Amino acid sequence: MINEQEGTLSAAFPALMRKVYLWMTLALAITGFTSMIVLSNEQFVFTIISNQVLFWGLIIGELVLVFVISGRINKMSITTATILFVLYAVVNGLTLSPLLFAFTKASIAKVFFITAGTFGVMSVIGYTTKTDLSSMGKILFMALIGLIIATVVNLFMHNSTLDLIISYAGVLIFVGLTAWDTQKIKNMLAMCEEPNEQAHKIALMGSLALYLDFINLFIYLLRILGDRK
Repeated sequence: MINEQEGTLSAAFPALMRKVYLWMTLALAITGFTSMIVLSNEQFVFTIISNQVLFWGLIIGELVLVFVISGRINKMSITTATILFVLYAVVNGLTLSPLLFAFTKASIAKVFFITAGTFGVMSVIGYTTKTDLSSMGKILFMALIGLIIATVVNLFMHNSTLDLIISYAGVLIFVGLTAWDTQKIKNMLAMCEEPNEQAHKIALMGSLALYLDFINLFIYLLRILGDRK
């Protein structure tokens, strides 16, 4: 019986991990496509920037979607969860547009490939390392809370030095989180006995976590390395 279960695990696990990266890649593509559509119409970008109700509505909408997916995924179907994930990727593309508008297309492309390379290396490290990264994950989570607080404070201070420090700290935090999340996802999927709906929900949550790691790493690297118009 044990051998049969191990055989099932060995067969299901690679497919589930592929789904994690497939869903993440599709979400990134949706976000990028949405941003491209918005950036092709400068009036749309200016509307998002100038209309505070719209801008903060999109930000709040993002947070609500993440909390709903994370908190209620066990109570919804995988189809519903996937639709909400796609919706989140679209909204994220809208909110990213004003930031991308400030940088040249060449530097955005350059930073994207740097982000992809960095993310890929750290994800491989998280997947292959034999070291337990749990303790590092706790430290990174506390650092992330500090980063969020510092970011909120700097919204009022507008301190360029603090902004640069936040950007470098953000890169370090999300580089580490990429490795930690990858290992965590691997360990969770390794316990799935078969590729049922619950396993696919775990894979979807994993793709959301890695998607967020990639997007945030890209944003902080863009703020450091990007060429402004």
